[in-house]
Amino acid sequence: MILYELRCGAGHGFEAWFRNSATYDLQHSAREISCPFCGDADVSKAPMAPRIGRSRRDEPYTRHDLKTVSQPTSPAIAEPPAEKIAPEQIRAVLTKIAELNRHIAETCDYVGKAFAEEARKIHYGETEHREIYGEATPSEAAELQEEGIAVAAVPWLRRSDS
Repeated sequence: MILYELRCGAGHGFEAWFRNSATYDLQHSAREISCPFCGDADVSKAPMAPRIGRSRRDEPYTRHDLKTVSQPTSPAIAEPPAEKIAPEQIRAVLTKIAELNRHIAETCDYVGKAFAEEARKIHYGETEHREIYGEATPSEAAELQEEGIAVAAVPWLRRSDS
C-alpha cells in the first residue's frame, strides 16, 4: 500500500491510499479519484515528505476507513485547515466522528459492498425507503450523484476496544 498526498484543481489537499503506483495511475487516468471537499476530479499528486513510522502507543489518533452513507441532502463543503490542529482538537473531532458512526450504525442498515445497488433500488422505488450505509468506490459514488442520488463519504473509525 502507498499513501499519496493529493491536491485538486481548487487547491484542496488530502491523502489517499493505493495498492501501488500503477493503481493510482489507472484510477487517475479514469478520473475515479475526486476531492473529498469539493468533488473535483482534476486531482494530482502533491509534493510529499516521507513519514517516519512510530509505535501505536505514540499515535495521536485512530486510523479510519471511509464508508458511504445515503443522505437526504448534499454534504456541506468544508475548507481544509490552514494551520496545524492541536491534539485536543483532533480528539474532539474524533469523538464527534465516533458519535456519528454510532448513530449511523444504530439508525441505518449496513449493506456492505452492495451499497450502490441498494441505493438505486431505494431511489427508483424498487424497494422500501430506508437509510443505508455501506461501501462504494469513488466511481460508483460519482455515478449515484449523477443519477440524483445523494451520498456522502463518512470517516469510519475502527474500533480499538477489541
